[in-house]
Amino acid sequence: MESLPSLLVFAVIAAFTPGPNNIMIMTSGLNFGVRASMPHFLGICLGFPTMFLAIGFGLGFLFEKFSVLHAVIQVFGVLYLLYLSWLIANSGPAESDARQAKPFTFIQAALFQWINPKAWVTGTSAIAAFTTIGVNLNLQILIIGVVLFCVAFPSAGVWMLFGTALQRVLSRPVHLRVFNVSMALLLAGSVMPVIIDLLEKYL
Repeated sequence: MESLPSLLVFAVIAAFTPGPNNIMIMTSGLNFGVRASMPHFLGICLGFPTMFLAIGFGLGFLFEKFSVLHAVIQVFGVLYLLYLSWLIANSGPAESDARQAKPFTFIQAALFQWINPKAWVTGTSAIAAFTTIGVNLNLQILIIGVVLFCVAFPSAGVWMLFGTALQRVLSRPVHLRVFNVSMALLLAGSVMPVIIDLLEKYL
């Protein structure tokens, strides 16, 4: 409980700063609106704390013992994020093209957390920084998970609403195109540290 204020600050900074989740939910809000983006929103808010608790309660040990498994997840995550970047770059307003990319479903957004580099960094950093040996570890993990859960809703909501608000500003197709390509490049760039890390480890 003594470190709770620091944990709250950490959680807010980690949740509100740009990352794959925030970039994607903002882009979804812009292209598809709030209603169509709600499954994506809920998938983030529930999927990330669930993923964190799973790591904290035991899967982290499995990944440490079998590091190649984590590497496989990282590679798959990089490839999938690059694919999502391509979809975002080629997406358009919801009414413009039936062939366009569709908003994430709840399951897709929840499962995405397992290959989201920022989610892994945030989760493992929180465990390393805000747990204490000799105290009930499971209780500490649960408290951290509750904090991350509470912060996820306002952070993802703000980014989604920000994207929706941009609909008025980016009403012209050319402006929307530039925005989507910019967000796609930013999303692709977010995986560069993971790519560099993998190359240093295995090449």
